[in-house]
Amino acid sequence: MRRLPVYFLIDLSESMIGEPLYQVEEGIATIVRELRSDPYALETVWLSIIGFAGKPKRITPLVDLIQFYPPRLPIGGGTSLGAAIEFLIQDLNQNLVRNTPDTRGDWRPIIFLFTDGVPTDDINRAVEEWNKYYRNKAFLVAIAFGEEVDIRELNRLADQVLLFKNTDAAAYKQFFKWVTASIKTTSIGVNEGHRDEFQPARVDENILSRAAPDAAQEYKGTVDLQHAVFIARCQQTKKPYLMKYSRGKANAQLHQEGLAVPNRLYHLQGAYLVTEQYFELSDNSSTHKFTVSSAALVGVPNCPACGNQHGFAMCPCGGILCHGREEVPVCPWCNSKLIIKDSSEDTPGPHNIIRGRG
Repeated sequence: MRRLPVYFLIDLSESMIGEPLYQVEEGIATIVRELRSDPYALETVWLSIIGFAGKPKRITPLVDLIQFYPPRLPIGGGTSLGAAIEFLIQDLNQNLVRNTPDTRGDWRPIIFLFTDGVPTDDINRAVEEWNKYYRNKAFLVAIAFGEEVDIRELNRLADQVLLFKNTDAAAYKQFFKWVTASIKTTSIGVNEGHRDEFQPARVDENILSRAAPDAAQEYKGTVDLQHAVFIARCQQTKKPYLMKYSRGKANAQLHQEGLAVPNRLYHLQGAYLVTEQYFELSDNSSTHKFTVSSAALVGVPNCPACGNQHGFAMCPCGGILCHGREEVPVCPWCNSKLIIKDSSEDTPGPHNIIRGRG
């Protein structure tokens, strides 16, 4: 039986932490559950997940539906879309079964690209390679999660670019129903009609619609300025966690790359535990340190690991940590003993804090 390979190329950058990541995990599980009940999909569909942040990573190799187990998705720093496309090309080269004089190979693969930001690497080489080798041999459908995605760049790669207006859990459910229905429809087509083409299902345009082809971000660089994300460690457990702040629409002016931005406010979205895999997926190749002013941050979280009341303190080494119950605070990054003071008790005024790349 000829396989219908389906790839999920998922943006796992820091800005996806929280509700977006949870909904994607739930959505993948729902897709698998629904496809397993469809006889056509069981015959043909094989699934794979490739995640990318600062670096790409194969989360799940290409396997049939019975062997596929929905994974927990990690998070990393950066949105290296170019590196992710090059990694996808290598994976397709290694795993697709080609047509030969004696064998009919796989149906053309379907790739669903989910992203919520702008690339933090140069995608030109990846675009050239994709268009040369796979533009006519695969179907790449790019889904922009929200309106802060560079649509123009995605149009250079994708056959379709769709805007998902991810406002609530109900919208996510409808979106993943559309993905499932599209895979089912395509599977039926290749099984019965031998139509080797992607057949998207119909969907409510209030949830998912075609993106304007010329939509683009004002800013291109090596850090995503739509969110301010900071990596910290718990004093008690040493576990890493991310603090995510999002920019208000009223403060949408973009500033030059790498500068402190005291006039742009970011509001706290939450603090979330991550694993050490965060550092493996993050791109630390840039020696430039991107900062945001403490004056631009609204809200301070509790520590999600130990419950300390203050999840945002800073050591002179630059590391961020929690504090609250320690008799002698110790930095979990450099092991220095600390005296932690409120900023009003020390040098007044804002501090520039090293941020993640988004």
